[in-house]
Amino acid sequence: MDKKVVAVIFGGYSPEYTVSLNSAYSVINAIDRNKFDVVMVGITNSGEWFIYNGSVEDIKTDQWHARSSQLRKAFVSPDRGGGLIAIEEDNVKPIHIDVVFPVMHGRFGEDGTVQGLFELANIPVVGCGSAASALCMDKDRAHKLVSYEGITVPKAVCFAYKPSESELLDAVKNLKLPLFVKPVKAGSSIGTSKQFEYADIPAAVSDAFKYDDVVIIEENITGKEVGCAVIGNNSLKTGRVNEIEVAEGGYFDYAEKYSLKTSKIHTPARIDSASEQKIQEIAKEIYRILGCRGYARIDMFLTENGDVVFSEANTIPGFTAHSQLPRMMKAAGMEYSQLVEMLIELSLEVERGEWYG
Repeated sequence: MDKKVVAVIFGGYSPEYTVSLNSAYSVINAIDRNKFDVVMVGITNSGEWFIYNGSVEDIKTDQWHARSSQLRKAFVSPDRGGGLIAIEEDNVKPIHIDVVFPVMHGRFGEDGTVQGLFELANIPVVGCGSAASALCMDKDRAHKLVSYEGITVPKAVCFAYKPSESELLDAVKNLKLPLFVKPVKAGSSIGTSKQFEYADIPAAVSDAFKYDDVVIIEENITGKEVGCAVIGNNSLKTGRVNEIEVAEGGYFDYAEKYSLKTSKIHTPARIDSASEQKIQEIAKEIYRILGCRGYARIDMFLTENGDVVFSEANTIPGFTAHSQLPRMMKAAGMEYSQLVEMLIELSLEVERGEWYG
């Protein structure tokens, strides 16, 4: 049987560009070349697409675009069956690919835009489709939909325009401090801040608007910050629940996510088996409510009285072997290379019509 061709897409016009490079480096190295051929597609931080033929090591160090001889300009044809097109001198050449593995975090990668491009071209994509990706990226709408199904979410207010200071302070006066101010459609806590005084909220909101055109302000949840990996299309498998321990008064911001200077991640979480099972079941329910497929990391809180509160769903979370989702799955018995292969196979399952979500 001919090997399937997997296009791994990395980089992108996103503040999480560097995170994507590290994740893609791990994914590319983990793909079994006896079963799959790999086409590496890099997107520069300014948004240019290239097929990359150089060393995988240069992806990790962000040197992949330094040598023009290793690059071919590329674009996606939306024609059904069009797919990836390379430009060679004055000619265009279609590049056969069977499946796309986007390893792009945040906007213009995790938000359904790339997924939609390849859905138009009828090429299967690893992970969630365009609709679920866009929905999960929108924290406000994801919260509302999940809450309609009876799952608790943080109390919050949301602004799709820049409010006056008096309007803003009036809107948040019934929310209990401390408050989190977040861009609605951004990842890795970029643009997010934790505020302990109402007077500081307007400046935080102004900063968050630099990263998105909608900002959400939500109450802090007291309890353990936990996460659960969910894998699958119809039949779902969960990883072990993890727990993020942060310094008192702090939160898991961008710096802490990738340095762990004052934070720790416990996998499995320091909770009893009944609580873990409850979190896993609610994670699967949220996954289905939001229309996810392939994989996602569902972030939640476990309060002191045992309630589970939904935080957000990450459809392309950090994906090195040491990232949260792969570590959760490893704790459940699945090695990183097995996980990567399963995700590719799950996307092909959708193509074969074996998933009807």
